[in-house]
Amino acid sequence: MSLLIHLKRLDWVMITCAVLITAFGLAGIYSTSLAKDDFLNFEKQIIFFALGFVLMLLISFFDYRILRNNSYLILTLYFFCLILLVGLRFFAPVIRGTRGWYKIGFFTLDPIEPIKIVLIILLAKYFSMRHAEMYKFKHIILSGFYVLLPAVLVFIKPDLGGVIILMLIWLGILMVSGIKVKHFLILLLCFILLTGFFWQFLLKDYQKERIVSFIFPYNVLGDSWSQIQTEIAIGSGRIFGHGLGKGSQVQYGFLPEPHTDFIFSVIAQEWGIIGMSGFFILYLVLIYRILKIAIESDSNFPRLFAVGFAIVLITQFTINIGMNLSMLPVIGIYLPFVSYGGSGLIANFVSLGILQSIKVRK
Repeated sequence: MSLLIHLKRLDWVMITCAVLITAFGLAGIYSTSLAKDDFLNFEKQIIFFALGFVLMLLISFFDYRILRNNSYLILTLYFFCLILLVGLRFFAPVIRGTRGWYKIGFFTLDPIEPIKIVLIILLAKYFSMRHAEMYKFKHIILSGFYVLLPAVLVFIKPDLGGVIILMLIWLGILMVSGIKVKHFLILLLCFILLTGFFWQFLLKDYQKERIVSFIFPYNVLGDSWSQIQTEIAIGSGRIFGHGLGKGSQVQYGFLPEPHTDFIFSVIAQEWGIIGMSGFFILYLVLIYRILKIAIESDSNFPRLFAVGFAIVLITQFTINIGMNLSMLPVIGIYLPFVSYGGSGLIANFVSLGILQSIKVRK
């Protein structure tokens, strides 16, 4: 297949949506950089975007069926990611009180981002080979074991939000694969029991405080400060917004973590309802194009991979927006393609590259 034909067969609607969503993020990061008069994060994010975009195009040339047909490659990637998670305890520097990222020059690597992709690939492979045997509960248990190992390591990190995303990937792919209703109810009961156990014995005090601050949101001097500021930022944006670099909550330093967890509040205050509407439409079109690939795929592996990545985007988008709207507790879930961070941005574009490979070869 010639280069020109290959490029024509890519899903440029999907690519354009991803690029425009990233542009919203770059605008938000530029605004936060303007407030601090420090544009290092903005410049780094541009580099991450360029690297991710190039990787997406390069990966589209590789045949995704190599992943589907090579179990040893998938398991190698899986165990490599587990080693990265374990290595955090020994080799990662202490950043904001935790060893959560590897420091490589100006780049910080969060191992949870590659494990998301690898888990989607692994589960897509596992269930595509056993689609006719989904009535057997043992496949739910075995697949859950693959998720449990990294989930425990991510929890120790500690990253409660990351654990939630990994579990939702597993549950989402399980449901699409055809889990029986009674098995789903058993999992739901186990989840309720585990939630009580985690609250009583495993959750740290600051994680409990975040959940309590969500239930009782108006302790201005406590952990609810961030949620109150996001409400002010979003509400003051109104129809047209204040304009790029003119959001008061960002420029005066009231909004915490405006380049990561609460970047949506920056966008809402500066771009208003009009900007938010365009932002939501882009996300909806992106998800639609991903699910379109899933629907049109002729086998289960590409279908489940596309659905798995859609689940990641939908859940992270929903949770992050919920955090910004004070509808959900603040648990450190970033907004895909938008929040600052090289690991997440590059990983998402790599996933798009795999989807492009599927699109070209379907």
